Amino acid sequence: MITEFEPTFDAADFIRCGRDIFVQRSHVTNAMGIEWVRRHLGCDYQVHEVQLADDHPMHIDASLMPLAPGKLLIHPDRVPEVPKIFKDWEVRVAPRPVIPDGHPLYMTSKWINMNVLMIDEDRMLVEAEDEPMRRLAEGWGITAIPCPFRSFNTFGGSFHCATVDVRRRGSLDSYF
Repeated sequence: MITEFEPTFDAADFIRCGRDIFVQRSHVTNAMGIEWVRRHLGCDYQVHEVQLADDHPMHIDASLMPLAPGKLLIHPDRVPEVPKIFKDWEVRVAPRPVIPDGHPLYMTSKWINMNVLMIDEDRMLVEAEDEPMRRLAEGWGITAIPCPFRSFNTFGGSFHCATVDVRRRGSLDSYF
């Protein structure tokens, strides 16, 4: 269990959306860690702490996932109130996970299905067997690119966890 003795954070508790970064406090991210990230990034980014309804918070991308400008995917229970900053965005509830009950998952929940990777505003990597997530993407005008990744889910992550989204081509924009 962490304290506020020193800055502590896990990158998976942060999600970048253009010039805005959303973060949740969790079992591995404390207030000092969030403040350290704010200071380190300076004025080029806005760091927003969000409050989610999760008794065991760990990794924001299984609760709140900005997909593209104006499109937000949320967990049906962990986001009872959408943060005000997203007031003009189209918000959709993530489809129920299709991971079988017998599939081993360590340090994660079946909601790892929300952990997708946006290649750009129009293309998204989804787990190959997650047909409901593919349909959600396509219903939003996003091309879903299926990729077999379920065995990676076993170890507590998915596409967003397995990548380091540090550099992108194009301009760094603000979506708010």
